[in-house]
Formats: sequence, C-alpha cells, structure tokens
Amino acid sequence: MLTAISVARDCGMIPPEDTVIIADAFPPHDGQAAKITWRYADKPSRTTRLEEISISLEHEGHVEEPKTQELYHFAMNGKSFAIIAEHFPDMLQKLVLHGTVFARMAPDQKTQLIETLQGVYFVGMCGDGANDCGALKRAHGGISLSELEASVASPFTSRTPNISCVPSLIEGRAALITSFCVFKFMALYSIIQYISVTLLYSVLSNLGDFQFLFIDIAIILLIVFTSLNPAWKELVSRRPPSGLISGPLLFSVLTQILICLGFQIITFLWVQDEHNIQNFENTSLFYVSCFQYLIVAIVFSKGKPFRQPSYKNPFVLSAVSLYFFLLFIMFYPVESIDGFLEGMIDLQAYRCLSWLCPRKTTPKARYMHLAQELSVDPDWPPKPTTTTEAKPRPENGSAYQIIISS
Repeated sequence: MLTAISVARDCGMIPPEDTVIIADAFPPHDGQAAKITWRYADKPSRTTRLEEISISLEHEGHVEEPKTQELYHFAMNGKSFAIIAEHFPDMLQKLVLHGTVFARMAPDQKTQLIETLQGVYFVGMCGDGANDCGALKRAHGGISLSELEASVASPFTSRTPNISCVPSLIEGRAALITSFCVFKFMALYSIIQYISVTLLYSVLSNLGDFQFLFIDIAIILLIVFTSLNPAWKELVSRRPPSGLISGPLLFSVLTQILICLGFQIITFLWVQDEHNIQNFENTSLFYVSCFQYLIVAIVFSKGKPFRQPSYKNPFVLSAVSLYFFLLFIMFYPVESIDGFLEGMIDLQAYRCLSWLCPRKTTPKARYMHLAQELSVDPDWPPKPTTTTEAKPRPENGSAYQIIISS
C-alpha cells in the first residue's frame, strides 16, 4: 500500500502537501460488527494546503461564509474495498469521490470499483493484463497497454505503454465515425443514382454523359472534404458504434433511402406529360438527385461528440456554393450550361415559379393585350354551328357589335 501511495505522489496524482488517509476494513468477527479504521499514510504536515469552497442553499437569500476544507485522498486495498462495499454501501461513493489509490484488487473488485466510480464520474480504464479485462469492458473508455490478454477486452490497444495514447484514442474515435459517415454516403450515392436511372429507363431515357460527369466531379469529389472535421477536444463517455451492422446505422440509411425514393417518384410523376415529346423527366430527376447528394452528405457528416461541428469544415462552403449554383441554373436557365448538361431550357421548376409569381402588369404590345382578352372571352372562338350577325350599337349608328346566335 505504501509503495502504491509513493508511486501516486511521484506521478503527481497526490501532491506532496495533500493528506492521504488509509481505510482498513475488517469483517464481522466473534459477534462484533464490521468496522473501519482510519490512519494517515504519513504524519500530516502543518503546511497542509486548504481549499476554499462556497456553499449555498437553494431558496435562501444569503450565502454562507466560505469555509476551508482540507485536501485529502483515500487509499485502500482490495480486501477493505470488498468489506466496505458489502457492509458500508452508503459510504462507498463518499470514499471513491476522493479515492486515489486502490491496491491489490482482484478482477471482480476492479470491475465493481469501475461501476462505483461511474456513479459519480465518467471513467476511463487502462490495463495491461488478463485481470483487467472486466474493468476495461465496464469503463466508459478502455485502453489496453498490452497486445496480449487485455487487448481482447479493450476496444483500443496502444503499443505505447503509457497514457500518452489518449489523444490518439480521441483521433481514432473521430476517424471511426468518419469512416462510417463515408460508408453511409457512398451507399446512398449509389442508391440515389440507381433510383434515377431506373425511373428514366421506364421512359426509355437515361442521364447524359456530361450529367454523370458533373455528378462525379463537381459533387461527389467535394465529399472528400467531409473527413476534414477535426476530432472533438475531449474524451467523452459514449463509445462510437463498433460495427456496420447495427440498428441505428441501418435505420438511418434505410430512412434516407425511403425519403430520396419518395421525392424522386413525386418529381417523376409530376413532370410527366404524354402529349409533350420533350423529356422533362431527365432534367428534373437530374436536379433533384444533385440536391439529394448534397443533403445526404451534410446529414451524414456528424459532429459532436466525436468530431468538431460541420460548420468548421470547408466542405460546408463548397456545399453551399453548389446549392446556389444549382438553384441558379434551375430557376434561371442558361442556354450554354443547359446545353452542356443536356437539359431542357423550359424547366418545370421555372413554370412553377412563374405560376406562383404571375405577372400583374398589362402587356405593352397590342397583340399580347388582344391575346389576353381573347383568352378570357367565353364566346371566342365561334362554334361551327353558329352564325355571326352585325347589329348597330344603341348609342351611335356608325358602330357595330358582334352577336352570336344558334
């Protein structure tokens, strides 16, 4: 025990001026109850550091005077820990709150200690032997410092036999999340393009060569930047998913597939016109699929708690730029761009925009004004079974009006 306390002081876990209290627990014996004896590891120093803490009560209008509390650490062995856990369960969390040294513990006692610490802290565990496997599995973050037995239980194994590998663990978790994000995006990318091509095949059409080229170079190439999200600064208690075949991952992928399928089918049915030989289905599905690629890439680019938020990634600026570019060429067609992308100039989206925002001013050209009047005249054009007669106007005899009779 004294050796463990000395190592803790040398490592900086226990400052030289802090007090160490050793808890020795004894089981019931000869009719006597279990008991704990407390003793100092060494003679308390007169220069023991004191910490000022402020204690306030809820619903009180004043704050108590700050009181001083001695900085102390508890130390105990595995036998004492087991007795305290069995006979003094209410005291256990109070001890582990300031517990620093736990020596000579069995594997099950280490696991129980981790579970108790998880009641008050987020717990990380480092181990290098078979007796650490249970605690490594139970801890929020387990790091094996050995490539032998403990590496089987720990999700992360370090070849460096010290805790300097924690930043590497943070980076590794971020890299694992990035790989899952890229996998999900590539799966959706293939499915979205498959849906578009299948719908177009039903009308004997397909995406053009330059449309495929635009998707592969201008859009998909930018997804490489999704891996540039830096790792989160802290090691969180949650573990990243450990496999591709998991409920949340499959649910997110299937949900996005259904959403993309629904929007493409709605678009495909909306623009269909049997009396028009122009193929608006191709252009409409091309633009919808381009937006879906960008949306899926942003949705699957996860940030906290393992990576920095996506807005710190330059990929977001590229995605926003592509959004504006696609909106521009969709609502305000440019002949050269549409010719390159093999799209139709008269887009359905442009028609919808014109329908939602109709022109309220009267056309200046005479023929347009006359055509507008004729479009609302119910008696024009004349029916084949009717005759038209000239009749003088009542107000003056020089003018005539048109009447239609059967």
